[in-house]
Amino acid sequence: MEQLYLVTGAAGHLGSVVTRQLLSAGKYVRALVLPNEKNIPETAEVCYGDVRDKESLRPFFKNTDGRDMVLIHCAGIVSIATKYNQAVFDVNVTGTRNIVDLCREYGVSKMIYVSSVHAIPEEPEGVTIKETRQFDLDRVVGLYAKTKAEATSYVLEAADDGFNACVVHPSGITGPFDNGRGHLTTLIIDYYKRRLTSGVGGGYDFVDVRDVADGIVAACEKGRRGECYILSNRFFKVSEILNMLHEVTGKRKITNYLPRWFVNATAPIAELYYKILRQPPLFTSYSLYTLNSNALFSHQKATDELGYTTRDMKETLGDTVTWLKEQGRI
Repeated sequence: MEQLYLVTGAAGHLGSVVTRQLLSAGKYVRALVLPNEKNIPETAEVCYGDVRDKESLRPFFKNTDGRDMVLIHCAGIVSIATKYNQAVFDVNVTGTRNIVDLCREYGVSKMIYVSSVHAIPEEPEGVTIKETRQFDLDRVVGLYAKTKAEATSYVLEAADDGFNACVVHPSGITGPFDNGRGHLTTLIIDYYKRRLTSGVGGGYDFVDVRDVADGIVAACEKGRRGECYILSNRFFKVSEILNMLHEVTGKRKITNYLPRWFVNATAPIAELYYKILRQPPLFTSYSLYTLNSNALFSHQKATDELGYTTRDMKETLGDTVTWLKEQGRI
């Protein structure tokens, strides 16, 4: 039976790349985007709706011409803000519940839920973090992590009840095709335009959006019901990323790194400053916590079961710089 791929959040960074990869493989894709969305995926069938509004989603699931439906739930709000934001809960938790419930109502044959490594309880420093089926809101830090943990639990409960769903946990997504202001995209732009004069300590596991999309497409075929798969790369210090950007662009090397106490003390002011500019902040109290947390993730399970692979970060950064130039953003 011919398959119809339903992709939520199809105008977002990851969703747009998943949609692009499915289309290039000759698949039929129906893309869910918000009303008034600017970055509409080309050549996909476009459906307008909001995951927070269950009734607005029904057309997304109807008129499938008897095709077997596979749904990839990419829609979500990534937030490093310190203050509570109701929209993050409404999209990440309520939105996911709406999607799962409608998948079951309309007989979707398989669902891939895009969670996050932030949903997984942090292990002590030096201990490698692997997949779990135990998601506890009290064992993760920050609103984003808590909403992803709660939504992941809901998906896995449905899987335990017989619904064919599996979960992927990407680490920090970066790479080309980000029409928004992803955190590493913002860092690259600020570095290139010489607005970034100092770095910070710490680091995180960053992964190419195209590798994550490949992992998701592979999970559609090979992902097992009720299983979770970490789609990470490896840990990079912030200084490593900035040094690679220096090599890729030839721009001035960042040699000044601010002490942690200073950055922690000024983070609330920086957050306020960026709010006035109406831009997402590069550093917040929460992002600084994350950059100094344990980010040793293993993607061995995804490699073994899905054939998941990652590319070199220097290639990722180079491709991102090239794409940003093509878009006239740098």
